[in-house]
Amino acid sequence: MSGHSKWSTIKRKKGKADAERGRVFTRLIKEITVAARQGGADEENNPRLRSAIQTAKAANMPQVNIERAVQRGTGELPGVHYEEVLYEGYGPGGVAVLVEGLTDNKNRTVSEIRHAFDKNGGHMAGSGSVAWMFDLKGFIAVDRDAVEEDDLMLIAMDAGAEDFQVEEDAFEITTEVGDFETVKEALDRHGFPPSQAELIRIPQNTVRIEGKIAEQVLRLMESLEDQDDVQKVYANFDLDDETMKALTAE
Repeated sequence: MSGHSKWSTIKRKKGKADAERGRVFTRLIKEITVAARQGGADEENNPRLRSAIQTAKAANMPQVNIERAVQRGTGELPGVHYEEVLYEGYGPGGVAVLVEGLTDNKNRTVSEIRHAFDKNGGHMAGSGSVAWMFDLKGFIAVDRDAVEEDDLMLIAMDAGAEDFQVEEDAFEITTEVGDFETVKEALDRHGFPPSQAELIRIPQNTVRIEGKIAEQVLRLMESLEDQDDVQKVYANFDLDDETMKALTAE
């Protein structure tokens, strides 16, 4: 899971995206709206909505914002109709890149994504060209200072977790999609609430990058993340700790 793990760690270190309160709220509101539109307003019967609301609460989004987003999704309030989009491409060094988005204007969004690829040494590719390289998994992160490693690992693995990784600032747990809710609920019962819990795409294999190529890849990732219609960006790169520290130095 190096591709996701490294980019997730880099974002935390750089304070990128997740620390930008307004950007986070915008993305979460879109996700809640779409989840409610597709699966209804009942959290118990709509796992996607339940997960989105839990993430929103963890980000300290006001309850009224959450309720309005749900109501826009169900049609109780007027709102923008968002469509889910998936873009594929390659970055410098042959790194495969997958971009998930929610948009009300596909023409605008594809133009912005293509521009981000082009100006950062990459290029967009056709549908299906790289998506097959990524597996959909459940991903849960717990702050390292919130729990003892052995306790968390035991609970997670007993509940059905597939993998457990220790990063500098968080414990990262990977699950099969069908076990995601079970593992998350087990952690909640034991008082270990996740700082992040969502379905993600993890690369089956990774491409090692370094030097100038690593700098270019990270610039591309940041440029894509900065697009208003982008929800998540995945890539199959890996890089050593020294390179990562150098690129994330203040």
